[in-house]
Amino acid sequence: MPNLHVEKRLRHDSAELNKLNELLEEKLQEKELTISALQNSEKQYRRLFESAKDGILILDADTGKVVDVNPFLLALLGYSYDAVFGRHLWQLGAFKDIAASKDAFIVLQDNQYIRYEDLPLLTLDGRRIAVEFVSNVYLVDGKKVIQCNIRDISARKLAEKVLGESEAKRRSILDNISIGVALISPQMQVLELNQQLREWFPAIDIAQGPICYRAFNDPPLEAACVNCPTVKTLQDGAVHEMAFQNPRAGATRNYRIVSSPVRNAAGEIAAAIELIEDITERLSLESQFRQAQKLESVGRLAGGVAHDYNNMLSLILGYAELALGKVNPSEPVHDDLREILNAAKRSAEVTRQLLAFARKQTIAPKLIDLNDTVEGILRMLRRLIGEDIELTWLPGANLGPIMMDPSQLDQIMANLCVNARDAIADVGKITIQTGRVTFDQSFCDDHEGFVPGDFIELTVSDSGCGMDRKTQENIFEPFFTTKRAGRGTGLGLSTVYGIIKQNNGLIKAWSEPGKGTTFRIYLQSRAGEAADRWEEIATKTPKAHGETILIAEDEVEILKLIKIMLETMGYTVLTANTAADAMRLAQTHAGKIRLLITDVVMPEMNGRELAERLRSFEPNLNCLFMSGYTSDVIAHLGVLNKGVSFIQKPFSMKHLAAKVHEALGQPYHPLE
Repeated sequence: MPNLHVEKRLRHDSAELNKLNELLEEKLQEKELTISALQNSEKQYRRLFESAKDGILILDADTGKVVDVNPFLLALLGYSYDAVFGRHLWQLGAFKDIAASKDAFIVLQDNQYIRYEDLPLLTLDGRRIAVEFVSNVYLVDGKKVIQCNIRDISARKLAEKVLGESEAKRRSILDNISIGVALISPQMQVLELNQQLREWFPAIDIAQGPICYRAFNDPPLEAACVNCPTVKTLQDGAVHEMAFQNPRAGATRNYRIVSSPVRNAAGEIAAAIELIEDITERLSLESQFRQAQKLESVGRLAGGVAHDYNNMLSLILGYAELALGKVNPSEPVHDDLREILNAAKRSAEVTRQLLAFARKQTIAPKLIDLNDTVEGILRMLRRLIGEDIELTWLPGANLGPIMMDPSQLDQIMANLCVNARDAIADVGKITIQTGRVTFDQSFCDDHEGFVPGDFIELTVSDSGCGMDRKTQENIFEPFFTTKRAGRGTGLGLSTVYGIIKQNNGLIKAWSEPGKGTTFRIYLQSRAGEAADRWEEIATKTPKAHGETILIAEDEVEILKLIKIMLETMGYTVLTANTAADAMRLAQTHAGKIRLLITDVVMPEMNGRELAERLRSFEPNLNCLFMSGYTSDVIAHLGVLNKGVSFIQKPFSMKHLAAKVHEALGQPYHPLE
């Protein structure tokens, strides 16, 4: 019995032992699996550690010594493993120059985290690199370690630098172009402006999220502009443009706007770019150009009409003058002839004004003193304007001379003063003033038509009725007048305009209704040069002494008239209807002819060529040219060539006599 009990107990203990063995084997297997898992995890960590493309540095959290470092960081910094392992962080060459390394380690110990977005490091070979540095404290096997993740951001920083430089270049380009550039959102919010638009619209603050149609208009609009190109672009994605007027601060500017779409990566319209060009000055220049073209066309027409008209007036004026000399003043027909003569003279003045406007008036500019010349005609001007109007003369000091034909200055002053007189209803005031003025480049940039230099300013102002803007746009056009019928031809200001342009000057008008009018004329100063002495044509008809004169004129009627005039004066006259006839007569009367009077423009051969041919065998022959309008044959842009004698058709017998006497008395001049 006892044996059975013992046997039973042994079997029980054996079973328990087997269970314990099984449990032990199970635990051993679990341990082996855990060890295997740990080994696999360690291998995996080591693979990640060693293959990572960021630098990894493991430090002892208590001492700050390096306990591990991955190959990438070693390669990045240029160190070997042995040179790094066991060293304090702040002892390493790459980190020792960072003054905060040791202090940062203390902070890391306290906070268990530290981060540097951009940390400069120096590699072993002296290269400077930029890294992102992040450190964390971990517990490994019951011991604290610090893992430092170090990412090389040098390439990224270089890319950012390049991108920044590109953005700066783009911004510089946008800010230095002369057109405005704006970025507009689909909600019409102004997202960005370039420098030009910021200068044009300084009150716009991008930070306030301004709305396009409110910010760019004064007063602000409540809705987008009609036919707004930006609205269209945001709707259909196409390029649109338009020109519009924009009122700001009391002034109206003209703009041309071109709107283009900006798309995102998905191809959707994300915004619109507006290119805005201020075309105010361009439109003004185009208007001036069209006006100049119109005036030039009218000028050419006026010049052509004046040429034919002057030939006919020459006959009327000449024969009326001859007839007057044959009629006793007591006879009734004498007064009739006088009226014909006066009408012819008035008509001649009209053609003279037409030629002045067309810049086809032949002139002989001289250096003249503006003050002296104006003072010489003040008495005549006072007679023109009448006693009810006060004429004030304010001469400037030390003006210096200008280059102009004195007779043209007479025309300018007479026309401006008569115009001023007619603008004054009853009593009033006309002021004539002179002065010196200098325009620099900055002034000329802001004022259309002006050029830099020294100028003499002639100002004529009145206290009359003034003009509105629409009237001012037309005042220099021939035959434009606001006067009632019979009070003017409309040629006064166009004559002034033509004369100023022919003399390379500038004229500007200022006027407002009820505030009078001021004309400012600017003529180039010829300071340092002495003014010429100007002698008027003699009032008495010079006497002839039987000199022989050859006339060449293709208009038979005018040829006949001039012959009669000269013979009446006592000259011996030879006439030729063609240049060939003139050549034959000159050869037949060799050595006898003292003066050639020739029309400038003739068929086959012009007057200059004829004079040169005759001088080949009559070297001392003097010449007097005549024409109904200027020609480049003897003048450049209406200015007579040096040594050339000229008489403008139509002319009176007295004027012809004076010119012939002057030409006969001149020394020989080659035709330049």
